[in-house]
Amino acid sequence: MAITLSERAANHVSRYIEKRGKGLGLRLGVKTTGCSGLAYKLEYADQVLPEDLHFESHGVQIFVDAKSLPYIDGTELDFVREGLNEGFKFHNPNMKSECGCGESFNV
Repeated sequence: MAITLSERAANHVSRYIEKRGKGLGLRLGVKTTGCSGLAYKLEYADQVLPEDLHFESHGVQIFVDAKSLPYIDGTELDFVREGLNEGFKFHNPNMKSECGCGESFNV
């Protein structure tokens, strides 16, 4: 079981944590919502929670709750620039489909 970051994503996260002056790493999970059932939760982690599972990728700590892991196990998080837009992109091998707006998915 593992969650990884691309080198670009790790660099982006590291720079942002440095700029904000605090943070242990990145917290990744899923929540039930949207037209396809699940949506990603992504935030900066300032503390370790009791339910956290811990991963490390390119020097960045990643925290995931045990309930979310089966839905995102094997996911690589990338940071992409497409034209004027930039943001995180999830490469989730468990995803069967996603909604038309791209905000939610199912496994």
